[in-house]
Amino acid sequence: MKHLILTLALAMGVFAQEPAEPPKPQRRPPSPPKNLKILPAENLIPTMRAFTRALGVECNECHVQGDFASDENPKKNVARGMITMNKEINAKFPDGKMHVSCYTCHRGAKEPAMAPPAAEAPKAGF
Repeated sequence: MKHLILTLALAMGVFAQEPAEPPKPQRRPPSPPKNLKILPAENLIPTMRAFTRALGVECNECHVQGDFASDENPKKNVARGMITMNKEINAKFPDGKMHVSCYTCHRGAKEPAMAPPAAEAPKAGF
């Protein structure tokens, strides 16, 4: 009887243990970017995120979904032209600092505003 109780106690201890976690899959480093014609590879993702915020758009506005290297979307070449324009403007400042960015004109909108918003009419009594 003692052997049966001891065997049961040992068996319960074995079955009560937490199952071993399966090994986590190894994450491969992202593949290097392809088809970069204007931007450098370093800091590419933060730069792209800044573009999406500055224009209020998602990645597929300029990129083919699933194939960021593709030039199929004509808006990608428009973006390249705008980036080049931005670099040319900033290069004219003698201090070497960035003075204009996409946000300077776009302010979070896909199309930049061409005029300031209409002024509100003055309130009575002022």
